[in-house]
Formats: sequence, structure tokens, C-alpha cells
Amino acid sequence: MSSITGTLVKMPAALEAPVAYQLALGEERVALNPLIGQPIILTYTGNIYCDACGRKSSKSYSQGHCFPCMKKLARCDMCVMKPETCHYFEGTCREPEWGDSHCMVPHVVYLANTSGLKVGITRATQVPTRWIDQGATQALPIFRVATRQISGLVEVALAELVADKTNWRAMLKGDEAPLDLKAEAARLVPEIRARLADLSLRFGAEAIVPLDESPVEISYPVTQYPTKIASHNFDKNNTVSGVLLGIKGQYLILDTGVINLRKFTGYEVSFG
Repeated sequence: MSSITGTLVKMPAALEAPVAYQLALGEERVALNPLIGQPIILTYTGNIYCDACGRKSSKSYSQGHCFPCMKKLARCDMCVMKPETCHYFEGTCREPEWGDSHCMVPHVVYLANTSGLKVGITRATQVPTRWIDQGATQALPIFRVATRQISGLVEVALAELVADKTNWRAMLKGDEAPLDLKAEAARLVPEIRARLADLSLRFGAEAIVPLDESPVEISYPVTQYPTKIASHNFDKNNTVSGVLLGIKGQYLILDTGVINLRKFTGYEVSFG
């Protein structure tokens, strides 16, 4: 295969058995599943380009942004990480149009099995992409809600009972036991019934809709999980090479260590 060069963005993935991954370098796409078991080389050129405006940057902020874009774009605001703090209705959203299309739209609150049981949220249009990006092996939507803020408030309530973050090291070891997510939902939802009632009074009876869906099972193209986790980092070493043993979440698993490609969004990289 001839070498290609472009700026990294997160790996596109399709829910197949197993998940089908592509390496994305600028406009180029490379199917990765057929390369499992083969040696690969990724070389960082030293250039970083903003994922939003395209300008060259000396450093990447907020997963692929230059400093000016990090300061002005809504996608880089703290409320993206903490949606319960959304300030759209206060008229202070950095980009109201972006908020209309990304926050003021239906979201899903879900339970997932990543490094164990966790609660999470995502835009309804990002199912099942969000689950794959987190490396979930099982996922179950439990509520459909009207906005991102409401989903965050429901997540906060559930996060008092169950984790809301993934232990990425445990996720990459691939030893999570199967869970009965329907039983977990039946156990957890009654615990927050009063909180849900308060939110329905505040936002309207149709703002939070319980779902009765079947769990989604997700398998990944991995031939061997690492027993010890060693991470590659383009900021410390511009060349990452090794035999590709698998892919899970946004991580490449090599016989020399793992690398989270999404972390290096905007980095110009040569492959092949």
C-alpha cells in the first residue's frame, strides 16, 4: 500500500459483527479490519491543523482545535462536558445555531457495559456511534429526552448510583463480564423516580420518555487484548509502529502498545 498523509479525525465505524473501522486522514479512508495481524506505521509530521478552521496550530486544544476556536466555539464550551450546565436559555450560548442543531434536539440516556456498568448520554442521531466510540460491548437506551440539558440532568441523577465514566485501561483489557442491562435499568430507574417527576414538572410531561428496547451487543475486531497497557503518544514519539492486534473504541491495539487516535485529532500523520 502506498503512503498517504492527512490530518487525523476520529475513526469512522460501522456496527457490524465485528465493528468495521476505517482510518481517516483528511479526505482519505483506509479500511483497518483487513490489516489486523499485519505491521503498520503511523508517522506524525509535526504539523497540527485546527479541525474547525484549518489554520496551523502549535498545539491542539479540546481535541483538535486551535486556541482561538477553543475560546469561541460552542463545541469547546464546558457545557459540552457537563450538559446539565447548558446556558442556551440564558441567551449566552457561544453559537446559538450550533446549539439548535446539537443541543436542542432529542437525546438518549443509556446504560452501557464498557469497563463495567455506566450511564451515558448522546444525541439520538449518534446511536450506536457513541457506544462504539466508548468501547461498549453492550448498550441499552432507557430514556429519550427533549434536549441535551435534560439528558445531562437525568445522567447526573443516575450517576449518584452508577459510574458515568469509562476506565479506558480496563476497557482495553477486554475482560468485562456480560451484564443484564434490562435488570440493571429495572433496579436503577425506580431509585430516581422522584427526580424524574421533578424534571417532568419543570420541562413538561413529554420531556422524558421511558424506552423499552432490547440491549445492543457489540463485538470488536480484536485478536489479542493487552495484559498491560502501554500508551503511544505522538507528542513524545512521532512514530508509532507495530503489529495491529485489534481496534476497540477509538484505540488501535498494537503489540507495542495502544494509541487513542481521537486524542490526536488535527495532527498530520502519514500512514503506510
